[in-house]
Amino acid sequence: MKAWEIEKLSIESQIPVRLEDDNEALWEEQSDSVEERLDAAIKIYWGSRVPGSLARDTMAVAAIQAQENQGTVVPNADELLLAGFRAVTEDDMSGLHRATHALFDGCRSAVKDESSDYWNYAFYETFDEYAAAVVFPPASRVDMGERLFDRIHAGWLCQIIGGAYGTCLEGYKTDNIKKAYNRVDKYLRKPNTYNDDITYELALLCAYEKHGRDTSNHDIAYEWLSRIGFGWSAEDMALRNLRCGIMPPESGRFNNPYREWIGAQMRGVILGQLYPGDPYMAAKAAWQDAEISHYHNGILGEVFNAVMCAMAFCESDIKKLVERAVELMPADSQYYSVVKFALDRCKQSDNWLDAWKPCEKKLERYNWVHCYPNAAIEVIALWFGNGDFTRTIEICGLCGEDVDCNAAQIMTVWGTIFGTEAIPEYWRAPIGDRLDTYVRGMRILSIRKLSERTAETARLLAAE
Repeated sequence: MKAWEIEKLSIESQIPVRLEDDNEALWEEQSDSVEERLDAAIKIYWGSRVPGSLARDTMAVAAIQAQENQGTVVPNADELLLAGFRAVTEDDMSGLHRATHALFDGCRSAVKDESSDYWNYAFYETFDEYAAAVVFPPASRVDMGERLFDRIHAGWLCQIIGGAYGTCLEGYKTDNIKKAYNRVDKYLRKPNTYNDDITYELALLCAYEKHGRDTSNHDIAYEWLSRIGFGWSAEDMALRNLRCGIMPPESGRFNNPYREWIGAQMRGVILGQLYPGDPYMAAKAAWQDAEISHYHNGILGEVFNAVMCAMAFCESDIKKLVERAVELMPADSQYYSVVKFALDRCKQSDNWLDAWKPCEKKLERYNWVHCYPNAAIEVIALWFGNGDFTRTIEICGLCGEDVDCNAAQIMTVWGTIFGTEAIPEYWRAPIGDRLDTYVRGMRILSIRKLSERTAETARLLAAE
């Protein structure tokens, strides 16, 4: 049946409703509620606090910053920002909506900055281009029995612990964290498991349970649409695109200034769990997941964590593991230059702070949610953690930036290597077996059962 025929049947079946009363109240109620939701969503761009840490955040400024990090200039950026801040000060919501539209239109129309070193590096727009630029180690045989479950269970526990630990530190710098706490070798408040980072991994797992190796980026995107109500930065932009029918890879690229931020990097380890011992397949799967919301270096961020976690099933020497993950980044990419710089600082320094400070300085022009400073932190924390759980997570915390994302990823790698019995009771006991999320259909989960689902999916992928 054609669409016009369906509509014709619908309208021909309707009988006018006898209206007894004036319906002005209904119009007013609906218009007011819609305005309130839209106004709240717009205000977030011009000033908000990070839910876990209460750090101040201004996404409008960050959008301009992100465009500059990608080698472009937003014409009249100062005027665009001033218009928005003036509207906020004057509580001019009409003006604020106009200013927000103008801001993102300006970002979309940003012009190339020929002087930016961004253009000195190679671009990787497809997985095939990336795969041709690196040499993957062969897939390793991994015990797919009970040992696999234990390592995946440890990984999930450590990821949740890392997220719970890091949420109250994200958005702050090293010196100020040290001033406030000196040491951060424990939970700084009663931990909870709510975290936006894990949301996208759960959606991905659902897609792989349904489609196996045939899972496409469209399949994962549909899980986003059906299960995830809201997002931040790159994921927010991607969800907006997806709802308009713009599917990956365009959903990650189009009108998305945050497309090289941490949002893909923060969800890479689950692909290592689904393809244990097989960095090639983990990288391929990570690429297609990342391009839903990211592009180029942002995608490489997810690949970096995916291959590191995949190799953690067969490499217990953490320093060798970090070196191999760095080697799987294209040597002519900007992402490689960042993680290689961090690795070199590790090898030349006696402690984590001496390694981190040059990185912090070198990467100071990047937002704390950008993938670059956070990738450097992952390298440094794993290197100087020396396999000690508490030391590894504390270094990650003291470095600051997007702590929960970083701690969640590297501690998953740690758990994959050492297993559940090695997790200190202090860190594990407050978490228990419950994971709370805002994913539709998955609000309350057993971590153990989630681990069983992940392990079973990995086994099915290996058997296909």
